[in-house]
Amino acid sequence: MADPVSWLLIEPGWAVVDAAGDEVGRVEEVAGDSTVDIFDGLAVASGMFDRQRYVAAEQIAEITPGRVQLALDRSAVAALPPYEEPAESAEIEPEGASHVTRAEAKIEGGTVREHETGIVRRVLEWFGLAGKR
Repeated sequence: MADPVSWLLIEPGWAVVDAAGDEVGRVEEVAGDSTVDIFDGLAVASGMFDRQRYVAAEQIAEITPGRVQLALDRSAVAALPPYEEPAESAEIEPEGASHVTRAEAKIEGGTVREHETGIVRRVLEWFGLAGKR
């Protein structure tokens, strides 16, 4: 059993499991302010094309390397509200970004937020054509 770790180490692609330990999705985005150590929650998707759901920090039971365990059962996870972008977010301008990030920006409306897994990267990772971040 791995030791718990800080929310600051969570990365997109980590497994998200329900209270029973069954995988219910993957981390897509981490919401919080690392400068003052405030963790708001996570954007979680259960499949490549599924809508992201918001998991509040209070609903997280444990964080271990590569895995976030929720204090919710599978049906409660399915009933979570959709994730909405925070009011303020860091943005990466496509001109200074990788080719994949620029392609995502064109598909998703102009800019891609830091630590967000865009649709192009998700498809490439799904087929094993891009390394995990």
